[in-house]
Amino acid sequence: MSGFHEKGWIKFPYDPVLADWVGHALPAARASVTDPAHAEWLDCEGTWFIGVDALDNDPQGRVGQSDALSGQAVDFISQQFGEHPLHKGQVSVIYPGYPRPRRGEGDSAARYRSKRDAAHVDGLRPMGPDRRRRVDEPHVWILGIPLTDASADAAPMVLWEGSHKILRAAFERALDGHPRDALHLVDITDIYQAARREVFDTCPRIELPAKPGEAYLLHRHCLHGVAPWGESASAGPDGRMIAYFRPECAGGVAEWIESA
Repeated sequence: MSGFHEKGWIKFPYDPVLADWVGHALPAARASVTDPAHAEWLDCEGTWFIGVDALDNDPQGRVGQSDALSGQAVDFISQQFGEHPLHKGQVSVIYPGYPRPRRGEGDSAARYRSKRDAAHVDGLRPMGPDRRRRVDEPHVWILGIPLTDASADAAPMVLWEGSHKILRAAFERALDGHPRDALHLVDITDIYQAARREVFDTCPRIELPAKPGEAYLLHRHCLHGVAPWGESASAGPDGRMIAYFRPECAGGVAEWIESA
């Protein structure tokens, strides 16, 4: 497991402790999809439930009658990054036909979603009419926990191995020389886009399907996205459902760029 910092990702094998948590989390996740309070998250013409903050868990990851989120993946995270309280988990659900354009998405963005898996680094939100990007949500790490069974070609997570090194170096250049308490205000758009092109040219694209009881961890600077739903892909009526946790750095953007 020491290869995480070299590759920028790691997949954990089936863990009965995590599988038990999934058994408790799935009913809550399923309920969130049909909850009118989360209706805004159904997008891409009904093919993606984005589900930000849709899972009703506590800061230790308890949901329903489950124990705290635990197991080998959580143990690894604690060893590498220490303890972090959890936000409400994202319930990301992909359905047959993905990707379709998001609401308000132009032709170029829709093509990028289809041809480049909507590849991105989390936390870099586009701002304003020109969609300039800053580090708006500096995450510590990204943990994906599958909640349903789906075939390997049912819109799996996609990542570019080693991309975290290229992107981190780019972000360091962009943020260099700015006051540490104002790093969240720095426009990183141009350097980010150039580094992303370098990643596409030099880093292997890896599809990362996983099943309930398994999990994967991504480095926060890793370029990643979602593959299209395959022509022969299959899943149950709940679609391809994954819970994501991304706690934010207590030290803000300075910690995001300076820590391991």
